[in-house]
Amino acid sequence: MSEREYRHIIRVAGTDIDGQQNLLQGLTRVRGVGLRLSKTAIARLNLNPTSRLGYLTDSEVHKIEKLLNDPSTAGFPIWYVNRPKDRSSGRTLHLIGPDLDFAHRSDIDRLKRIKSWRGIRHSFNLKSRGQHTRSTGRHGVAVGVSREKK
Repeated sequence: MSEREYRHIIRVAGTDIDGQQNLLQGLTRVRGVGLRLSKTAIARLNLNPTSRLGYLTDSEVHKIEKLLNDPSTAGFPIWYVNRPKDRSSGRTLHLIGPDLDFAHRSDIDRLKRIKSWRGIRHSFNLKSRGQHTRSTGRHGVAVGVSREKK
């Protein structure tokens, strides 16, 4: 029986993850992968959720990345993905890692460009989901109250 090689840092979907973490918690370090997706992906690939990430082989890491990039082809429900109908392609996508950050930033830029209400609120750095802004959400220097001189 050969001993598996251990790696201290493992790269999954463009994210460096500590090899000491277990598989279930370690996959949640990737942006766009939560605990639910991590748990079901591990079950779908018949992996042990308590095994350490550092002991994964390259083929297992490749299988995990392939499943996380496109969970809809693996038979996951449509509500598992974070972009059920992409605006540009019309396809069902699940973005992870830096792709998710870029898509989020470009969505906000599009809202600003078309001057929608949410885009205007984003451009002024104000709250865009209906919260009150009288006392919270202030930016800049706190002025406070000056004391009267005697």
